[in-house]
Amino acid sequence: MSDGFTVILNSYYTLIAATVVLLVGRVLVKRVRVLNDFNIPEPVVGGLIAALLVLALHQFNGFSIQIEKGLQDGFMLMFFASIGLSADFGRLKAGGVPLILFTAVVAGFILVQNIVGISLATMLGLKPLTGLITGSVTLVGGHGTAAGWGQIFEKDFAIQGAVALGMACATFGLVCGGLIGGPVARRLMKKVQAPTEGTDEGPRVTFEQPQHKRLITADSAIETLALFAVCLASASYLSSFMAEHFSESNFVIPTFVWALASGVVVRNVLSSVFKVSIFDRCVDVFGNVSLSLFLAMALLSLELWVIKDLAVPLVIILSVQALLLVLFAIFVVFRVMGKDYDAAVLAGGFCGFGMGATPTAVANMQAVTDRFGASHKAFLIVPMVGAFFVDILNATILSTITSLPFWN
Repeated sequence: MSDGFTVILNSYYTLIAATVVLLVGRVLVKRVRVLNDFNIPEPVVGGLIAALLVLALHQFNGFSIQIEKGLQDGFMLMFFASIGLSADFGRLKAGGVPLILFTAVVAGFILVQNIVGISLATMLGLKPLTGLITGSVTLVGGHGTAAGWGQIFEKDFAIQGAVALGMACATFGLVCGGLIGGPVARRLMKKVQAPTEGTDEGPRVTFEQPQHKRLITADSAIETLALFAVCLASASYLSSFMAEHFSESNFVIPTFVWALASGVVVRNVLSSVFKVSIFDRCVDVFGNVSLSLFLAMALLSLELWVIKDLAVPLVIILSVQALLLVLFAIFVVFRVMGKDYDAAVLAGGFCGFGMGATPTAVANMQAVTDRFGASHKAFLIVPMVGAFFVDILNATILSTITSLPFWN
């Protein structure tokens, strides 16, 4: 094997590669029945094929890919802005008690996830706090949280390679969360008697009835893009302002949260004050496209050889965490959230950011609702909890655990 080389894709080739990944995923989902039956998201399917191909090339000659991160981050911000632009105050009020319940369920899961991680790490001869890295630091927190907390573990708790380990675990979570969310939701659909695909048969109590579609024209597309531009500009400014004036604070609000919040403000100010009608379907189209491209780029740049090199104890812990997620989604999330269609969609979304990221959660839910019908309740609650509450809960719980006096 040679020393290897890295192919750096600029923004144009990054976009081309992501589009190819999506098209491959779409073809496979349509033609492979098991993928279609289990609602595996198209970006996940195409992205995994690309990642496996890169892995094979890497094993042969050290090949790797580096994509344009700015483009990927831009699509992520557009996606979160679309969630904000779709959330009027009426829907927020409708979230109410279910939003509180789901937040409490997530907090409970973070605690359980970390207890399991620490317990297994100790049993397998690893430093106990290594269990946090294979717990909510990476599986709920994702790559950003993994990088931040990894530095703390290396410096304060002498866990060598914590950052690299965190990246590997977060990558595992991203893949796993995308793979198991659809099958979990599919299993729960049988309990709520969802209508047969392509028909109106079955109960439609919690399903939104389709309305006559307004055409997306060039004018409406430009108007919608202008709303996204305002949200992204606002998010960039607010993020820079916080970094400049609150740099000494350990609590940092991610840019994507500002994008979502800006979308909420823009939506409700335009609707309530200026009586401007927001074209929700156009916002959804741009949001869904942005989500798909973001996931395709994220999966395209996965370094699966890092996961391959994980020690056996870590693989065991991550496998147990995946099983825990499935059981928690089926027996806790689904039951607490009402055991109805919305609860099934929420359980699928929960798998996305319970081991992955909020965009993965929404992709899981999208795969289900595209077939069975809309769930505004799920699409409001999961992004709100994933964007606002989960990081705060995670940081609070992790800070509490690591501040305990008996860690070595």
